[in-house]
Amino acid sequence: MSASSALPVIRGKALDFYLAQGYYRMQQDLFTCQFVPFDGRLYTAHWLRLALPRVDWGPEQRRLLRRNARFATRVRPLRLTSEHEELYARYRAAITFDAAPTIEEVLTGDAAHTVFDTHVIELRDGDRLVAAGIFDRGDRSLAGILNFYDPAYRRHSLGKYLLLLKTDHARRLQLDYYYSGYVVHGYPKFDYKLFACPAATEVFDNVTGQWQPFSWDTVAAQSAELLADWLPEDLRGMAG
Repeated sequence: MSASSALPVIRGKALDFYLAQGYYRMQQDLFTCQFVPFDGRLYTAHWLRLALPRVDWGPEQRRLLRRNARFATRVRPLRLTSEHEELYARYRAAITFDAAPTIEEVLTGDAAHTVFDTHVIELRDGDRLVAAGIFDRGDRSLAGILNFYDPAYRRHSLGKYLLLLKTDHARRLQLDYYYSGYVVHGYPKFDYKLFACPAATEVFDNVTGQWQPFSWDTVAAQSAELLADWLPEDLRGMAG
């Protein structure tokens, strides 16, 4: 479902509103979905957000922050460069899942301009760009869009580190929510999005339209309801 076709700009309160309804960015549109296909099966998608005033770092998060403190960090409005694209190409060549061929394809596709207020967190080891995290700003929220890093720095867990940096940046701005994407019931590849603070994480209920405190029991119940009520009977045999 698209929400941007009638809007010249999706920023500020407009972005806050759509994120709160379980929508997310895809190129220059906003969309939502309840099912995603992987390996020939259908799984249920469950959208997440962090309630920022409730975030409290645990031992794992504090350890990762200390470990990577030597990297220089800069947050700025996104101006896409060849340096970003070259880093993304190295990252894409090393991952084991499908990804768009370029950052430009992720963010704009064929669009001539952007309707979002997009920023980037850059991490450098000396002069070398080693990781970047792209996000959109609303008035009271931040939406994480893309993280990528140099495969040579894999042991530094820079994907998780960027989650923490985005969370911390949003807290310094005194925002209410950080929307990090979705997890998939029964498909753990996306579980890293819970790393920042599970206790402050909320999950969107696609049936009631309400946000609930995150737990795997809640996700399992939502998944069962979605499969029973929304998925046609002839497709249920494909469900994971």
